[in-house]
This record gives sequence, structure tokens and C-alpha cells, in this order.
Amino acid sequence: MENRPLEYDYTVAKMFMMSTLLFGFIGMLLGVLLALQMAWPEFNYILGDTMSEYINFSRIRPIHTSGVIFGFTLSGIFAGWYYIGQRVLKVSMAESKFLMFVGKAHFWVYFITILLAVVTLFLGISQSNEYSELEWPLDILVVVFWVLWGLSIAGLIGIRREKTLYISIWYFMAAFLAVAMLFIMNNIVIPTYFVTGAGSMMNGISVYSGTSGAMVQWWFGHNAVGFVLTVPLVAMIYYFLPKESGQAVYSYKLSLISFWSLMFVYVWAGGHHLIYSTVPDWMQTMGSIFSVILILPSWGSAINMLLTMKGEWRQVAESPLIKFMILSSTFYMFATIEGPIQAIKSVNAIAHFTEWIIGHVHDGALGWVGFIVMASLYHMAPRIFKREIYSRALMNFQFWIQTLGVILYFTSMWIAGITQGMMWRAVDEFGNLAYSFIDSVDALHVYYIIRAVGGILYLTGFVIFIYNIIKTMSARPVEERELQNATPMAA
Repeated sequence: MENRPLEYDYTVAKMFMMSTLLFGFIGMLLGVLLALQMAWPEFNYILGDTMSEYINFSRIRPIHTSGVIFGFTLSGIFAGWYYIGQRVLKVSMAESKFLMFVGKAHFWVYFITILLAVVTLFLGISQSNEYSELEWPLDILVVVFWVLWGLSIAGLIGIRREKTLYISIWYFMAAFLAVAMLFIMNNIVIPTYFVTGAGSMMNGISVYSGTSGAMVQWWFGHNAVGFVLTVPLVAMIYYFLPKESGQAVYSYKLSLISFWSLMFVYVWAGGHHLIYSTVPDWMQTMGSIFSVILILPSWGSAINMLLTMKGEWRQVAESPLIKFMILSSTFYMFATIEGPIQAIKSVNAIAHFTEWIIGHVHDGALGWVGFIVMASLYHMAPRIFKREIYSRALMNFQFWIQTLGVILYFTSMWIAGITQGMMWRAVDEFGNLAYSFIDSVDALHVYYIIRAVGGILYLTGFVIFIYNIIKTMSARPVEERELQNATPMAA
């Protein structure tokens, strides 16, 4: 009786897996619509003039960004936590009724918050801050579900049997603490209705204004990328790649060096979003310098993952799941060299406000974030549902079609952005602008079409992913001992 294997309870992990599929589809579908609207503006009116208000670019763009970042990605992160946390800490959620209640409450508060976010943003209720559009009542709900996640982290760590905290746990804790600080500081507002007795009850006025507001906003905005789209995903790849490949992490020392370097450097890089603006020059310079330094911890983690496969590269050819994870690490390297290059002032003079920035964001979002979240769910699904993956052939097809989609997306935006920046700066022999703004728009049209094609390919791959996961739930039963069981920590 004492020696029976620990039975992990994946109830909450399953719930977050389902929301990953739902919010991922919504967010990516709206992204494709946005790409089509950029290529052909008439797509703003596909539902007719009366409904065009709700699907125009300005209305659905924040739903797309919030849906992918805080819907799809956060759902995947939370699913990963409720899976990884139990296994590396050697404790089951079922052992604590309190932690099970906290986990389920975490899911439902989160799910309701994201649904309300979609509804309010469709209605145009927004505080108009990048990555932070939600008005103050929904911000309170965000704080509630974030605190519930923190309770889950602290609770599982508190009752753990495994005393050593694997590196993934470090990254999850860092993501929780950093986002809590960033989110609260950036969203301190005064609800106007309760102060003046007039206006909408949803509306709030930020305590920051002007240049100060811009600095706080991009301190949050860049670190939302850092501590939502990077840190917890590094936690996930540090678990899932060694487990899937059967290889130990190449260097634990490098993982710790990269961790502490990332923590100290990332929070100061947000100033690069404000180069050539009214913020103090020293802050712009600091943002540039810390952005360049950021290459080191970012590449440290990515190289650590690639070297984990040392001597076992045949697995990349054999396993579609490992393909996803290795290519995600490669895209992470691309994104974290490109971002610092764009933060250099002389380069930023060309890149700022252009599609090159969009290309940079999406080789990270589609390649790094999307691939590691999908790979993580593919690894978890057979172990959670005790069923074999429905179709490896579909996994392979999905990999290649999405890889082609990512490449078409970011290369078209690289070319478009550099073209755009150079056309805006070009002058004739008299010092007058050589091109009008509409000339640059016309020159970019073909690249917008290519981007839309890339987005459609990626969305097609995601639909295949949803189908494969759903079919896995009713596939051939399989016991976990039949699946590969490897490091870390033989969990």
C-alpha cells in the first residue's frame, strides 16, 4: 500500500487545456481577420455596415492580442503548472481539498474574466493601454485569479515530498511575483463615477499621466512579454523537452545563471519602446543597453535546451513533438537577437512604428510561444487522458504547415518594415520627402497578402491541433508505463 505510485489529479489541468484550445482558436481567428483587413480593407465590412463597428480593426485588435496572450498563452501556462507542479514536487492535488478548491476557483474566475474581457472589448470598453486594455472592475478579477494561482503555487510547494525545487518551479514563481507587481503598479486608477458621481461606472482614470504614464505603461508592456510570454514558457520547456527526449538538462548551472540574469535584466528593458519620444534620454539609452545585455540570459536558456539534445539529434527527425520544442527554442533565439538589434538607437530610427516590429513580435509569438504551448499539451494529453495521441501523421503535417506559416509571416513583415522605414526617410535632392505615406502603403500591399496567407496556414495548423487533441480523448487507452518516462527527476 505504501509503495503504490502516486496518482496525480489532473482535473484542473484538463480544464485549462480546454480553455487553451478555445481561446487559442478565437485569438488566432481574429488575427487572421485583422491580417485580411490590412490587405483588403473591405473585410472591415463583411458583416454589413451596421455590424462593422464591432469587427473593425480598432475594435478587434485588442481582443486578438489579449486573447492570444492572456487567453491562449496563460491557459497553457496554467495547464502546464497544474501538471508539472504535481509531478516535480511529488504531490497530488487530490491530497488537499483546499488546494483542489483553489485550483477550480482559479479556473472559473479566470475563465469568466477572459469571457468578460472579450465582451467588453467588443463593445469598445477599454482603457486603451497596450496589453492592458481592461477597465478597473475586470482588473480586480485579474488580481483575484492571480492570487488564487499564487495560493496554488505556495500550497503545492508547502506540502511537497520532493525537497529540491526543480528549475521549472523557480521560473513559475518568478512569473507569478513579477506579473503581480507589474500589473498592480500599471493599473492603479481612480474610478471616475465614484469620485465625481458622473460618467460610466466602468471608467477609471490612471494616476499616471503624460511621460510618466508612458514610462509606467511600457515598463509593464515589455515585461508582460517577458514574464508572461517568456519566463513561464521557459519553465515548461525545461520540463517537457528533457521528459520527452529522455535527456537530462545539459547544464543546471547554466539554467541558474540564465534565470538570475533574466530576472535582473528584463525589468529594465522596457524603455526601448520609447526611443525618440519625450522620455528622458538616459532612460532611452538604459532601455537600449539592457536590451542588448538581454541577449545573454535569453540565449543561455535557448542554448541549454538545444544542447540537451546533444548526441540525440535523431529524435528531432523521428518525433514531431520534439521538432516543435527544438524549433520553438530556435525561434526564441531569433526573437531575442532581433529585439535587441531593433533597440539600438540607429536601427530603431528605421524600425520604429514599422511592420518590422510586428515581424519581430510574431516570430516570437507564433514560433516560440505557440509551438511550446502546443508541444506541452501534446506531451500532457496521453498522460492526462490515458490515451495515445490520435495521429502522429497529423502532428507532423501540423508542424510543417505552421512552420511555413510562421516563415511567411515574419519574413514578409521584415521586408515590409525595412521598406517602410526607408521610404519614410527617403528625400530627394531638394530635401523633400521622396514618397508620400500612401506610396508606402501601396508598396506594402503584397507583403500584407503574404502575411495573411501565413496567418491562414498557422490557423489551419491550430485547427488540426484542436482536432488531434479532441480525438486523443477517445483514442486507444494507454498506461503511462507504456509512455516514455525520463528526466527531470523521474517524475
